[in-house]
Formats: sequence, C-alpha cells, structure tokens
Amino acid sequence: MNTAEVIERLQHRKPTILGREHFREFAVLIPLIAVNNETHLLFEVRSKHMRSQPGDVCFPGGRVEQSDKDELHCALRETSEELGIEQTQIRNVIPLDYIVSDFGRIVFPFTGTVENIETINPNSAEVAEVFSVPLRFFLDTKPKAYQVSFKVIPEENFPYHDIQGGRDYNWSTPKMEELFYYYEDRVIWGLTAKIIAHFVALLQD
Repeated sequence: MNTAEVIERLQHRKPTILGREHFREFAVLIPLIAVNNETHLLFEVRSKHMRSQPGDVCFPGGRVEQSDKDELHCALRETSEELGIEQTQIRNVIPLDYIVSDFGRIVFPFTGTVENIETINPNSAEVAEVFSVPLRFFLDTKPKAYQVSFKVIPEENFPYHDIQGGRDYNWSTPKMEELFYYYEDRVIWGLTAKIIAHFVALLQD
C-alpha cells in the first residue's frame, strides 16, 4: 500500500474513541422536578436485590441495548421503565459531557424535566425508593473529595524481560477522585456525584 492509498483510505473518516467497540455504554438522566415551585433533582435508591451496587443512590439509567436507537433513547427508556412513567412526561432533554472510564465504560448523561410526578410508580425490582434534593443544595455545597489509588499487578507470565527495568519497572500508580455529597441522611457518591458536580459546573460557568 503506497502513501496515496493510505491517505485515500483515511482522509474521510471521523475520529472516535480508540477501542470503543470493547466499551460498555450506559446512559443516565438527571430528572428535574418541581417541588413547591422549587427545582429538585430526583434520585433513586437501588434495590437491595440488584446484583450491581445494591442500595446505592443513583439517577435512572442503564446499559445501551442493541434495540436502542442511540444513547438518548436508552436514557428515556430506562427512566420510563424505572420510574413507571410515560416517556412523554420527560421533556426538555439536554445532553451533558460523556464520561470515558479506564474500566471499560462510557456513560452518557442527560438532564430533563419530568412532569406529573404524582404518577411516578417506581419499579420495585430495581428501585427501592425515590427521593429529591433541592438544586439549590448542590449549587451551594461543594462535594467532599477523596483519592483512591490502584495497584498495578501484571499477570504471572508478563514479559518483564521485554521492558526496561524488568521486574523493577517504575509503574505509575493510577489514582481516581471519588466525590461525596451528604444531604440529611443521604450519601450521594461515585459516578452519580461526579455527574452532579459536572452539571453544577455547567450551571455556574
């Protein structure tokens, strides 16, 4: 293959995330609701029977399925299923920045208003309860931040002889910041807290 063929083959492609086909993709929605004429964020508490993160506070959402047209369709579908509402009750949907995780996950957050909240009937198989927090709380409150360090452990047959330093190679230690919000008796942390912090930063920019 000569240079002209290389250029011809590549010049019209659009860049994406390297290895994206191996990532698991998820979409979530920050539901905005009106409570006594004040904007609140609506949260779910995951059922204790859930295999992943039981009892954690989260936003409605889930994995993007092949049947989903796109990430937005997934966010609307999952919110409708988990809150027991019609998709038509979800309005003014806006995408936020997506998150690419080193753990093989891409998360696409959206926000939007949910109307007729009195009709919310959570799916008990996935949602233990729902609650809301005034948006003002997050605008006025900085999350607490904690660092989590990870240890690099190569597999047993790792070819140390092929790298400089061998077994004494100076691996960089990956770190991740975990955020925590504390509202009354609720603890909101992890990815949910990170999405909230991003959402608040956009509002305050």
